[in-house]
Amino acid sequence: MKTTPRRLLAGTIALTTALLAAACGGDDAGRQAASNELTMMVPLFGTAPDPAGEVQQAVEKIVGKKLKISWVPNAEYGDKTNVVLASDEIPQVMVVQGKTAAFVQAAQAGAFWELTDRLDKYPNLKAKSEQSELNASINGKVFGIYRVRPLLRSAVLYRKDWLDRLDLKIPETVDDLYEVAKAFTEKDPDGNGKKDTYGLIIPKWPTPVFCSSSPYNVIETWFGAPNCYGDRGGKLTPTFDTEEFYAANRWLKKMVDEGLVNPDFATLDSAKWNDPFYQGKGGIIIDVNVRASQMYGLLKEQDPENYGDKLAMGGNLKRSDGQKFSHPFDGYNGFLAVSKQSVRTEAELDDVLKALDRLATKEGQALLANGIEGRNFKLENGFDVPINDDDPAVKTINNDVDFAFVQLGTWATIGMGVYEQMPTNEAERENLRLRKELVELDLRTAVHNPALPIVSPAYVSKGAVLDPIVSDARVKFLAGEITEEQLRAEVKRWHESGGDQVVAEINDLHAKLGGS
Repeated sequence: MKTTPRRLLAGTIALTTALLAAACGGDDAGRQAASNELTMMVPLFGTAPDPAGEVQQAVEKIVGKKLKISWVPNAEYGDKTNVVLASDEIPQVMVVQGKTAAFVQAAQAGAFWELTDRLDKYPNLKAKSEQSELNASINGKVFGIYRVRPLLRSAVLYRKDWLDRLDLKIPETVDDLYEVAKAFTEKDPDGNGKKDTYGLIIPKWPTPVFCSSSPYNVIETWFGAPNCYGDRGGKLTPTFDTEEFYAANRWLKKMVDEGLVNPDFATLDSAKWNDPFYQGKGGIIIDVNVRASQMYGLLKEQDPENYGDKLAMGGNLKRSDGQKFSHPFDGYNGFLAVSKQSVRTEAELDDVLKALDRLATKEGQALLANGIEGRNFKLENGFDVPINDDDPAVKTINNDVDFAFVQLGTWATIGMGVYEQMPTNEAERENLRLRKELVELDLRTAVHNPALPIVSPAYVSKGAVLDPIVSDARVKFLAGEITEEQLRAEVKRWHESGGDQVVAEINDLHAKLGGS
């Protein structure tokens, strides 16, 4: 369900009414009573926590307030966000999962507090990365406390046992990757005497957003194409307006044509992306480095004795000419926004930010991302060691942390707890070390997207129609359903359907931001 103009109009009226009420003072007694309570809306990935449960009680103790949380199943969160933004019942704090049209319009209309230059006075809310905070901004203005994600986490996973059996090294260039994918397809890497394997595994990738750090986006970056947008002759240019974009997709199409990519790449459910790898059907995945932890868990279930010998990881790859362009991520995943409708004065805002600052302490973030020390985990040499207890209460704590409260983490979040989980064998310890090494190395050649802070009004209104044009055409080209000439024609259609206006606005706003 998409936000309709009527709903947006209703939201604007509701917002105006709320702001007028705020200007008149509102119900002071009621607001005084409410100061001891913090209302929130948060996405949920499992069973909703009990408000009287151990985790919520522990969080409330740190925050210093009672929490009234509306837990919304993640699959429904986007629709619920649109409904709430168009209502007069916006909670004090809500997790916003991205710069959606509805949120951008609400923020720019004054529904949320602008926090630009405000967060420095709260030591635990101060931005950990200027680049990430800029990326999370709306035309340079900060409307939320961003939820940290690694600024660079792209990596490539390989079947190590296949590399070893075929006497192959971890690729360093795109040419190396092609040769490994070819060998994984044609040289019987699993030794079963059958030609039943392939190299690269790609899942169906959602098309609503073109720039989504998909395997396609990563490969295009390796070939020197912009990361969504890039400076070409003093102008920010979409990646698909460059010849490097076409070179990358010709390279990938060759792999598809030769059967080096899973034949169902256009339809494979992304939730089953791991399956061909650990089941021994495919040998390469281009994704995030933390996928290695998931894969180790799956391989361990399958082969507890030898699972550490089945996974290798490498970083971003060089182009054929030896130049390296690494694909970074946004550095954030949504943010915690503070409603002006429910938090009406500067004093109230300070009170809420102080509560969030307490939640952002080491103690608070460890609670949100790891759990309760001594109950569901213990510390050994600075690592999180799960307490494998059959006690239902411990299982409840794990559920509440992993599928609910972790969503409130701002600098310790999913896969990034204050305490990393203890590696169970030497291979996992080495992978953890390598992960950090590759991140530092690839950050030196990271190609950041200069358009990330920019929100084009034309894109807000037309992005949902524009993005699938090129995304869908790219998949059709790779599948052999259309020619390169037809792919270029679809790019032209993108421009004629409103893309030219988007590019013009992005360049204009970029110039106003100082071209940074």
